[in-house]
Amino acid sequence: MKRNLQFLSIALLTITLIILEACVSSEYSEPPTGLTVECIREPQFTKIIDSQPEFSWIVPQNAVLQTAYQILVASSKELIDNDKADIWDSGKVHSANSGNVEFGGESLTENTSYFWKVRITDKHNRQSAYSEVQQFTTGAFGDKISSSNFFRIENIKPRSFHRNEDASFFADFGKDAFGTLQIHCSSSSAKTLTIRLGEKLKDGAIDREPGGTIRFAELKMDVVPGVTDYQIELVPDERNTKSVAVALPDSFPVIMPFRYLEIDGAENLQADDVTQLAYFYYFNDNAGSFSSSDTILNQVWDLCKYSQKATSFAGYYVDGDRERIPYEADAYLNQLSHYSVDNEYSIARKTIEYFMDFPTWPTEWQLHVALLFYQDYMYTGNTELIEKYYEPLKYKTLMELEDEDGFISTKSPKLNGEVMAHLGFADTTQRVRDIVDWPQAGGWGAQGEDDGFVFRPINTVVNAMYFRNMEILTEFAELLGKTDEAADFKKRAAKVKKSINQKLYNKEKGYYADGIGTDHGSVHANMFPLAFGVVPEEYKKAVGDYIKTRGVACSVYGAQYLMEAVYEAGADNYALELMNATHDRSWYNMIKVGSTITMEAWDMKYKPNSDWNHAWGAAPANIIPRYMWGIQPKTPGFGEVSINPQMGNLTSSSLELPTLKGKIIADFKQINKNELVYSIELPANMSGEFISEYSNESIELEPGKNEIVLHPN
Repeated sequence: MKRNLQFLSIALLTITLIILEACVSSEYSEPPTGLTVECIREPQFTKIIDSQPEFSWIVPQNAVLQTAYQILVASSKELIDNDKADIWDSGKVHSANSGNVEFGGESLTENTSYFWKVRITDKHNRQSAYSEVQQFTTGAFGDKISSSNFFRIENIKPRSFHRNEDASFFADFGKDAFGTLQIHCSSSSAKTLTIRLGEKLKDGAIDREPGGTIRFAELKMDVVPGVTDYQIELVPDERNTKSVAVALPDSFPVIMPFRYLEIDGAENLQADDVTQLAYFYYFNDNAGSFSSSDTILNQVWDLCKYSQKATSFAGYYVDGDRERIPYEADAYLNQLSHYSVDNEYSIARKTIEYFMDFPTWPTEWQLHVALLFYQDYMYTGNTELIEKYYEPLKYKTLMELEDEDGFISTKSPKLNGEVMAHLGFADTTQRVRDIVDWPQAGGWGAQGEDDGFVFRPINTVVNAMYFRNMEILTEFAELLGKTDEAADFKKRAAKVKKSINQKLYNKEKGYYADGIGTDHGSVHANMFPLAFGVVPEEYKKAVGDYIKTRGVACSVYGAQYLMEAVYEAGADNYALELMNATHDRSWYNMIKVGSTITMEAWDMKYKPNSDWNHAWGAAPANIIPRYMWGIQPKTPGFGEVSINPQMGNLTSSSLELPTLKGKIIADFKQINKNELVYSIELPANMSGEFISEYSNESIELEPGKNEIVLHPN
């Protein structure tokens, strides 16, 4: 009897295990979502110009981790719906990779539509159903590999609308946007309307002489009986339609940035009769968000986030509306902030390729190119640009100008036409020159924005950036299996770092001099070494303290590195003071004077020809998630994330950070002086570490919600 019971128990246990195994291996109910081709979320509305595109998807939260995937690509919807892949079937691939999986079939055909879907195997070896089908269409394959996303037109109605005492009409659309105007207007007789558009008000009316390159336009429009719908025709601006400017798509009308509208001569208009047709590159308003216990900081975030959307109108990162030209430094700051508010990467990748053909003249702008490549690699995990441009990218580091101490100098006799050709300049008689910040003293205003920087042949700012370039090239060379070159770059990085700290750091006074041959120590000569990892740990506090004594002695461009430096020094309360300041060298000043897009300068008096639509002024959009919250990719493509918050005296904060793998959702509350509570929700297929000065060791983060309680005292 006992033996029979044992047999029965074993049988039941076996049946139970079989049932459990069947459950584990059964089809998982939630399929992947968030499909992209070339990191583009709705590729059916654009053209994919890479003949071997990359596929990405978001792993469902309940899957926790992906252990395998299978991709199907078909030539028709009917085939893909029946799980038939006549173009490519990846087969089951055992991999956690859910981003940038390269097409592995025979080359795709130009100007052809395809259909794809994917399924995964999760942490528990359960296979999901296939995702929804996504369509994509190829374009012409050529030298470039970065596909464009598509543009959107938003029909925006006035936030406020009224009739003036002189019978003219006034409308405020709420925000400055690049676009044109539609009018619904009936008239009993032929007449001419006077229409004014502008970015700035003066005494309750559009400022007709706004100064600088703040935009204003006045035009006439004829209306006739029987016709009710009109679209104005703006006159192209000579400043931003030169041959060097980025051309807008042929389908675009002439557009300009405006917020306000005045119409003279209309018989009767209502708010619904006028529409601002605003042109934007693809942008998801709900991708990223931020709020905190500081109301000024919240307004600054909103300003900086919207600036990424509003200035995307050209399909490249451009310098606002004055020239509509991509500049490397502008683009880098734009990229950092854009990646922080929306998981949109195509505009940055297109701009990177643009710079390989069309460089600009400042020394430091060339040194921003490697930074652009690096951030794209870390945020997307994609290596195509690195693989394609590795050789010309080496020249962009200016390593050809290196001297025996490891320094580079644009005063070197090595800077010749051959070097300029290597940088991509068609006119090799040009020469790059050091800029440090912009405007420089003696330009637009005698003071300039470089804190009295003393220019010397060996320049601290340039060489701090060169050190970071060598670090990046070391990593890229290792990635490509070029071990000898990686060793060489690593050696160069160590050499220039040692020279900077031996020859440019004043140990007695605790600051870096501007260059060899001067004792002057600008904020720039200290914030750049601190931001780029040149400063040894034992010097950080002194350098951070010195930076505080200089105040905001830099432009809105330099503010990116000022903010990075003070966070690197652990001065989080000072960093917060800079971001929520209300004086005239602050982000809040931009809001106070009436701009809804970040300005080119802190105030018009600091750069009288500046504009009101310059994305390089939007540093808080990336500083808040990357440094205040301390969220940065630890491995390329956010496979692992590092979170090291420095909240200063905030008592609460919430953040949603978009990534290729899904949103990171973070929440912070200070319960009391001795209790800080963090909630960090990571998307599936992402792990991480949480680092805090209040904890002796890092805390491991898993996909899903992670609750962390810290006790400062």
